Amino acid sequence: MTPLATALARLDWQTIGLELDREGFIVLPGIFELEVPGLFAHLLNGFYPPLAQVANQWNDTLQLPCRFPPQLTDFHAQCRAVGQQQALPQLTCLRKDEHLALGQDAEGEYLFPFQLAGVLSAPGEDFSGGEFILTEQRPRMQSRPMVVPLQPGDLAVITTAHRPFKGSKGYYRVNMKHAISRVRSGERHGFLLSFHLGIHLGVGAAHDC
Repeated sequence: MTPLATALARLDWQTIGLELDREGFIVLPGIFELEVPGLFAHLLNGFYPPLAQVANQWNDTLQLPCRFPPQLTDFHAQCRAVGQQQALPQLTCLRKDEHLALGQDAEGEYLFPFQLAGVLSAPGEDFSGGEFILTEQRPRMQSRPMVVPLQPGDLAVITTAHRPFKGSKGYYRVNMKHAISRVRSGERHGFLLSFHLGIHLGVGAAHDC
């Protein structure tokens, strides 16, 4: 068994699910090694099955009809059947004074509610600034910003666009976006992995599957 497979097998998915329910993201320290061949494919295929179970629970909570299949290959087949053919960009490279604007990777009919984020260069050594940021917008409230601390080898599971939140009258969807703050020095290399496939910009409208 590879070190990555061993790390995945040791994860406490009950705790991960509870934290995703509570905050909409979780940071898992020391999950991967940078030199692993085919790292992104291993992360996507390894994390999809347990995250699909959490995603289906979220859809149950929100009373959404869609259910995600247990394997990533089957989900990608569903995406391709509706014209979502393209893997979304995975790598980010930001130099001094550059940033990633607040947004969502939420195009297409099928949208998986989770993404994986990490850094490939060391904060404080290779670059300064460049914090990974999430914002959460609840109805009639100001956006809540959250800084997601990341070191090389850490993996953040984040909400792609919407998550269930329990209010006084039951559950409703809150909107979440991500960004990377301005890099003050050096170069920040990182990644953001989407489980769903994308379409050409301007085609179709996104909604939660």
